[in-house]
Amino acid sequence: MRIRSPQAGVVVSAAVTTPADIRAVLFDLDGTLLHTSPDLAAAAAMALAECGLRGIDAATIETFIGAGIDGLVRRCLAHLGHAQEGAPFETLRAAYVRHYEAVNGTHAAPYPGVLAGLEAMRAMGLSLGVCTNKAARFTEPLLERCNIGGYFDVVVSGDTLARKKPHPDMIEHAAQHWGTSISQILMIGDSGNDSAAARAAGCPVWLVPYGYNEGRPVQSLDCDGIVSGLDVAAQRLRDLQIPKVSSRVSD
Repeated sequence: MRIRSPQAGVVVSAAVTTPADIRAVLFDLDGTLLHTSPDLAAAAAMALAECGLRGIDAATIETFIGAGIDGLVRRCLAHLGHAQEGAPFETLRAAYVRHYEAVNGTHAAPYPGVLAGLEAMRAMGLSLGVCTNKAARFTEPLLERCNIGGYFDVVVSGDTLARKKPHPDMIEHAAQHWGTSISQILMIGDSGNDSAAARAAGCPVWLVPYGYNEGRPVQSLDCDGIVSGLDVAAQRLRDLQIPKVSSRVSD
């Protein structure tokens, strides 16, 4: 299995804090669990060419990730100086969806520490889920093609509900599925959408520094900590559980 290396030289500086009684973890998908920008950039390149538009380099496309397909398509059009609504939008969107469906999962890969982190969290008895603005028609196949779908018992996609992140609805939906208090859910993501959704819902949020966040560093975002990978996140969660376990033993 391909593993995507995190950005070299990233400094993880935020102190990590969160309540000890975490029972479930929700993960963002693109930029947190999986490095998907090569697929997204490939689909954009083919769609732009089909529509007779100038190409956009992959690094720039990566800064457009985070607001779903509609957001990415509009940002492509804005970057090229074209109207973001009407026929230009509809034509490019249709081409993009068709090409992305063909390449979805072809180049995507888990980031380092993802598989180890998921294994460790599952072994700790935590419920795991995905909370992504990506449409379900792309989310489910992507998880399966990257061999991580089996870790999650709830997947909330961008079209599961009427509102996406940064609204709190998707986190609230997962809480209802699990029968868990929102304060007992930890959100782990890579962007302002993730931190804003968690804050709106009332749950703690950790961020990873290697994702997309529209090309901006996550250090400026409102969060409860920045962890260098999901394996590190699992260790922090294990450390939080130790005092709780020790207290039960002493009782």
